[in-house]
Amino acid sequence: MSKDTVRFVGASGASLEAAIHLPDGDVIGSALLAHCFTCSKDIHTITRLSAALVAAGWATMAFDFTGLGSSDGDFGSTSVTSEVGDITRAAVALVERGMGPCMLLGHSLGGAAAILAAHRLHTLDRVVAIAAPSDVAHVRNLFGPDAEDKIRERGCASVNIGGRPFPVGIDFLNDLERHDVVAAASQLAIPLLVVEAGADSVVGAEQTRRLADASVRSTLVTIEGADHLFSDREHAARLADEILRWIAVT
Repeated sequence: MSKDTVRFVGASGASLEAAIHLPDGDVIGSALLAHCFTCSKDIHTITRLSAALVAAGWATMAFDFTGLGSSDGDFGSTSVTSEVGDITRAAVALVERGMGPCMLLGHSLGGAAAILAAHRLHTLDRVVAIAAPSDVAHVRNLFGPDAEDKIRERGCASVNIGGRPFPVGIDFLNDLERHDVVAAASQLAIPLLVVEAGADSVVGAEQTRRLADASVRSTLVTIEGADHLFSDREHAARLADEILRWIAVT
């Protein structure tokens, strides 16, 4: 396996960083991976999945959204719309490097954004939404009880997510109401795999199943016992196995 670090221009004009991994042998196809809200391309959910895909012959590209990880830009000015734009720019960067058409995989809010972005991309042949909400406004559940009031009062406020502070702006809140992930899923003309984490305390089963029910070309898979991040290596391995199994029949 070989790794290359590349940069491309994201939706806001900031320079974003991506890691491209290539298998040692023949390349079956390419996969673009989008991480969860406030995470990075280096979170184990993404790195373990990427490694499994590469071992199976897939070229993968995982990138950091604007203002996160090794990417430039201001996270406080981002929104779901900007995440959709970043995914679109990342897919173009992948195809420009001769790796398309591609499969798009997104985790959590990254999965919802992937479904929203799919309609902009003509180089996709599959979409995988992992522990993704059917309603992007669900992300509000990650905020503290007074956080939203503070954001609306000040225009931007620090929100504690996963033990770390992140700036969240009012544009992010207002933008949540502009997206209908279920409608986007229902209009997909390509296969959609929806993966449910059986012990997910962040995105509930009703969210993932609503996504699966929306598309006539969807498949729903549950990884029993898995938490939202697929922290257990066995659950991460099962996640990869289920995705590869689905690829083989679509």
